[in-house]
Amino acid sequence: MSEYWCELVQTRTGIERDVVLSIVDGRIESVTPDRPVPPGATVLPGLTLPGMANAHSHAFHRALRGRTQTGTGTFWTWREQMYQAAGRLDPDSYLALARAVYAEMALAGITSVGEFHYLHHGPDGTAYADPNAMGHALIEAARQAGIRITLLDTCYLHGGLTADGYRPLEGVQRRFGDGSSDAWYERWSALRGDENTRIGAAIHSVRAFAAKDDYATWAARTEGVPVHVHLSEQPAENAACVAHHGLTPTGLLDAHGFWSANATAVHATHLTDADIAALARAEAGVCFCPTTERDLADGIGPAGELARAGVPLSLGSDSQAVIDLFEEARAVELDERLRTGRRGHFTSAALLAYATVTGHRALGWPDAGRIEPGALADLTTIGLDSVRLAGTVPRLATEAAVFAATASDVTHVMVGGRTIVRDGVHQLVDAVPQALTTAVHGLFG
Repeated sequence: MSEYWCELVQTRTGIERDVVLSIVDGRIESVTPDRPVPPGATVLPGLTLPGMANAHSHAFHRALRGRTQTGTGTFWTWREQMYQAAGRLDPDSYLALARAVYAEMALAGITSVGEFHYLHHGPDGTAYADPNAMGHALIEAARQAGIRITLLDTCYLHGGLTADGYRPLEGVQRRFGDGSSDAWYERWSALRGDENTRIGAAIHSVRAFAAKDDYATWAARTEGVPVHVHLSEQPAENAACVAHHGLTPTGLLDAHGFWSANATAVHATHLTDADIAALARAEAGVCFCPTTERDLADGIGPAGELARAGVPLSLGSDSQAVIDLFEEARAVELDERLRTGRRGHFTSAALLAYATVTGHRALGWPDAGRIEPGALADLTTIGLDSVRLAGTVPRLATEAAVFAATASDVTHVMVGGRTIVRDGVHQLVDAVPQALTTAVHGLFG
């Protein structure tokens, strides 16, 4: 058993002070407030939160940071730059890059990542000797960085959708495709999880998967695991889907039985009232990625309407323009203020829950994201003595964390009772900034 004395702890019922956490076999055994420091206990000053879940990540996009923020354009012009990076990776370089990216996530207080993975094959679309070499590189990267991963292995079969129909995969897109849904399933079925790895599944988007590819069979094959899909990120996607199918992307997926409580729609920026009702009816979730959605000029999603309909929300860093779930969480509220002209749509506790418990649930970790007996001992501590948080009143520590903290305030991170960040230093990956520099320069020079 290990004991930790925490100055402040965020529990389901609010802030507790002077808390002794007992941890046995990677899980929290007891949470006891108002106690002095026990002999031999590790002291954690500041506010201890549940570990955070990054529910939507493309690790290789981290190589684009600072390279795609110049000039003008749209999502579609940004995508061409993204394809350039996608064309340069192999299993070894992807392992090096993802290991550094996941270490950066750990330093930001993230204990689980949902990796939306579609970079499967060699540059010309030829499978590696190990057809899952790229996915195995991501799993190994998370292991080396000490965080949990849900590998959302993605079915990507078409190069786009217009009013006239589906286009074939072209150029670097050939790396993404397995040829058919059956071939994707054969490769996907060979993936295996472990105590820190879940194997989930994804359909890239309605642009990349057609009705003839058989949504119903795909959904039946992936029943019981987390399933994700990019949804309505761009108005052009909606317009093409309506023109070709007579349905919105949400409506098309609904007609084919895709939505369920295991399903998460990523972005969901441009939804109709009927779309929101369909998601709520199926108890499906939505993952917002505000720092990416604003970076790519996607728009502001209907967070308020979704929450009022009972749709659970989660958060992701997506393109890695920023890796900071505090920023993602407060953006849900602040963007809603911009959209509506009113303040106070979400409590700080709700925003924190999106970054923790509902995010973990979307990734297949229902016993993570909360500090209570029986939960996984995945914890994040932030100091309250930085220039951002100095003067925080204990009873308002959640508000301060959500609306003022940044990834730089994270001091201590634990996954399964194992300390992976101590005093702001990663314990498993040396010199994370240098590791990132080396990995990115290895791709771009």
